[in-house]
Amino acid sequence: MDRRAALGFRVHSGWAAAVAVAGTPRQPEILDRRRLQLSDPADRFPYHAAQQLPLERAKELLARCETETSQLALIAVDQLVTDLERRGYALEACGVVSGASRALPELATILASHALLHTAEGVHFRQAIVRAGERRGLPVLRVAERGLLEQAAVRFHTQPPKLQVSLTEAGRALGPPWTADQKLAALIAWLALAQPADSRATLTR
Repeated sequence: MDRRAALGFRVHSGWAAAVAVAGTPRQPEILDRRRLQLSDPADRFPYHAAQQLPLERAKELLARCETETSQLALIAVDQLVTDLERRGYALEACGVVSGASRALPELATILASHALLHTAEGVHFRQAIVRAGERRGLPVLRVAERGLLEQAAVRFHTQPPKLQVSLTEAGRALGPPWTADQKLAALIAWLALAQPADSRATLTR
């Protein structure tokens, strides 16, 4: 039995869907799925809260929220990895579903734009998961959600519709929840696991 495994995450404001997988989409094994809490409920939208403050106080709030989120992410990922290792699985990589790749502007510009508030919050919570994976020594694959299915289909030599069926079937025995969150988390975990071992040191992107 193949005991290699990977983690996948689809992140939202304040929480993340986490799925642990082994095998491939053609021969899948879902090992675990969880909802990871990444913030106190009051801090779920840190940039929206910061928008209401003077700039220096906004920076202080965001620094506090970053520390809190990083700690919660590390604790949650540590627990997930530990549980899987106790079951005899070797975690080899993890993947994080990302947004569009673009650099954020300075904070004052972010706070002046409602759209950028949401973008910055996405980055805030995804980066916490990335750091937690790296702290565990796991190569981290980041792929934008738009195009993830097509990229995975190419890697697995199949067609996107067939891959979608495989993702749906993989969670059927588990029962709900098996929504887009869990499916995408599983997909990027499989994609990270499928990377050649000698390339995993450079997965983060």
